Amino acid sequence: MRRPKGIKTRKSVSKRFKITASGKVLFHGAGRRHLLQGKSPKRRRSLRKGSVLAPTDVYRITQNLPFSH
Repeated sequence: MRRPKGIKTRKSVSKRFKITASGKVLFHGAGRRHLLQGKSPKRRRSLRKGSVLAPTDVYRITQNLPFSH
């Protein structure tokens, strides 16, 4: 069996992050799955929306998503 040529997308990263047209990386924060009644309503509301990844981590994410930038 031969190994396939070329580069591959890291699928676990592609499910967790989205790259916008301007090159920013969006993600959803952790802590929204369970034990929600122990969290305040303000905290639950803020967990609904995604946020932009810090510039220090953007390089690592874009390296794992070769076809999206």
